[in-house]
Amino acid sequence: MTASAQGSDGRRARRDDRRARLALSLVVEPGDPRLGAALAERTAVELARAVVSADAALPEGWRARAAGLDARLDAVVSAARGARLRWICPGDPSWPEQLDDLDQVEAVSGVAGRPLGLWVRGRGGLAALTARSAAVVGARDATTYGCDVASDLAADLVDAGTTVVSGAAFGIDAAAHRGALALGGPTIAVLACGVDVDYPRAHAGLLHAIAENGLVVSEHPPGTTPTRARFLTRNRIIAGLSQGTVVVEAARRSGALNTLSWANELGRLVMAVPGPVVSQSSVGVHHAIRQGRAVLVTNGAEVLEDLDVLGRRDASPPSAPPTVWDGLDPASRAVIEALPAQGPRTTDEIAWHAGLAAEATDAALDELERAGFVRMSGQGWHLVRRADLAAPAAAVQRTGAAVGRPEPAAEHPDATGDGAPVS
Repeated sequence: MTASAQGSDGRRARRDDRRARLALSLVVEPGDPRLGAALAERTAVELARAVVSADAALPEGWRARAAGLDARLDAVVSAARGARLRWICPGDPSWPEQLDDLDQVEAVSGVAGRPLGLWVRGRGGLAALTARSAAVVGARDATTYGCDVASDLAADLVDAGTTVVSGAAFGIDAAAHRGALALGGPTIAVLACGVDVDYPRAHAGLLHAIAENGLVVSEHPPGTTPTRARFLTRNRIIAGLSQGTVVVEAARRSGALNTLSWANELGRLVMAVPGPVVSQSSVGVHHAIRQGRAVLVTNGAEVLEDLDVLGRRDASPPSAPPTVWDGLDPASRAVIEALPAQGPRTTDEIAWHAGLAAEATDAALDELERAGFVRMSGQGWHLVRRADLAAPAAAVQRTGAAVGRPEPAAEHPDATGDGAPVS
């Protein structure tokens, strides 16, 4: 056989496989755990033929759905062409290979297996867009706090070149998509219905914008309406497409926790944003963190640090700027602590309260007087600017009030400040 003939046979086999998978997607409900076992014994083409021939070894529901399959298949293909939808499946260049991991994990809530294929609405390539991606999911009944956090997280992620994946539902999902779109970044919506069905209806404009800037994806044929069970099956796609999943607000029985479970099963990074401890919208999130099923994150920088190669990013917050108090030597700190907020003390009294020798006390008082923090009167030593001790050293130096730089003391012998640190 010539190379040309081999290539022709390979293309024909590829077309047959794609059509068989498409036909099976009209017969088998997505996430059916029996499908993986069936495909382990037969090819997609063989299984499609067996379904059409009503093979008694196959589930009755599959055989019942196979009635009139050819006509339905032609109708779906025609509708997809009219709506400019694409069907991609394993083996295609645009197929994200990370979804294949779904065949290697146990079922979650009775759902298992990678999809036969995916319907795609939009111009982007799914494999390319999900080469670096993170899911941001959460409660539908989200708080303003949760939506703000999700939006900011998504914006930070796309700004760093990470695609945001979510489910286009009300609440956290929508906020995440909008946060990504606000920066012109790519985002992917995974639906529990056909990609040509705007659900929820109020998100028609949002879904159009997502398709323009990223992709709308579903394993359900065009025209399919959502059901409660289909939201759970689509969660495995959200987790499977992403290198990590971030949960922002989830009540005790939130569907977002199902996505979290899938991410854990797949061995992907799972992160969660804490909410107020009294918020019922965050009970599920807090429980996941407490159980060790999710890593606590508070901003996009921390998510990016966890997603990146270990040690490449550091999201640690900067250290607090040093204060004047930090610059004092131990003897000066002890003298400051020994002086009352109101009224004077003699040098001997200060030495006794500070536990210092007379010479060390005199030296510390001399330094503090030059800095303008204490002053001497006829009754003894007074505090003058205690509050300045808590100020950043650089800021105090700019005002000329750093240790070692004199400043005119207050004229009243009892002039004091307040609020000095005591640590």
